[in-house]
Amino acid sequence: MGGDSDKLSGEDRLIAHYFGPVAAHPGALGLSDDAAFIAAPPDCDLVLKTDAVVAGIHFFPDDAARTVAAKALRVNLSDLAAKGATPLGFLLSLALPSGVGDAWLSDFAEGLRGDAVLFNCPLFGGDTVRTTGPVVISVAMFGSVPRGAMVRRAGAAAGDLVFVTGSIGDAALGLALRQGADWGLDPAQRQHLMSRYLLPQPRNALADAVRRYASAAMDVSDGLAGDLAKLCRVSQVSADIDVSRVPLSAAAQAAIAADPAMRETALTGGDDFEILCTVPPAKAGDFRAAARAAGVAVTEIGTIGAGEGARFLHEGKALAFRRAAFSHF
Repeated sequence: MGGDSDKLSGEDRLIAHYFGPVAAHPGALGLSDDAAFIAAPPDCDLVLKTDAVVAGIHFFPDDAARTVAAKALRVNLSDLAAKGATPLGFLLSLALPSGVGDAWLSDFAEGLRGDAVLFNCPLFGGDTVRTTGPVVISVAMFGSVPRGAMVRRAGAAAGDLVFVTGSIGDAALGLALRQGADWGLDPAQRQHLMSRYLLPQPRNALADAVRRYASAAMDVSDGLAGDLAKLCRVSQVSADIDVSRVPLSAAAQAAIAADPAMRETALTGGDDFEILCTVPPAKAGDFRAAARAAGVAVTEIGTIGAGEGARFLHEGKALAFRRAAFSHF
């Protein structure tokens, strides 16, 4: 996050004051240089990932800055978890409009520092710039896996079982609530759904089990239906999913009971940041046991077969989705 010689001293003070405390690793050089360094753990590969979040697209402009910071980190941490990787650190680039002041920056830095400590993932540097548009936060994260052990989308084989972590659809339904939907939910149900959109819960505790037992994996960011289709396409397989087995929270079940059309929203809406993986049957018992030990709920929802495409079966019929996944374009 260090600046070139022609950058304003005000930027240097901003970086040192707000982000210096997050850059705890010696290789970050206290954010005083133009670059940082890190040694890869012995016999490991580096796993690289970047995602950006934009005000008005991925979060609401009035969301608390600390939760925005946490979300920006967690959407990247979720990808590392699905690759079986351990976080090592991250780079941060911020594009800030002129209306962003010290109060927002202080809250943002506090949220960033909290999650950097929680997930043992320090800041190594980045950049800060002004913009005439909305706040844009881009995180480039890096992790490590034992050499050759990163779990890819490719690798699923006919006969494998399909698993997902946690619950599906909460975030998409929470976004719908923020946009004015009303299904007569009680306050606790509303809060559950909205909090799942606001603050993802990456399943990094399961990364080791994914690496040991999964044949293919990815995180669910654009919707279960669309992301499973991506995994099947790269693995050159098909999948049959029993919709009745897809794990739903009590709040999501209540929303779908009030409006059955929300079932499609839950399956295709995105922002779950759960892990979707395929596991050979011979390893499924060990995978379940490892998930229990890690404190992460996993649910078997279907099987992988020959052919191509992902079918979601509800009461014996294949569902046809208007849009299988979220897309920016």
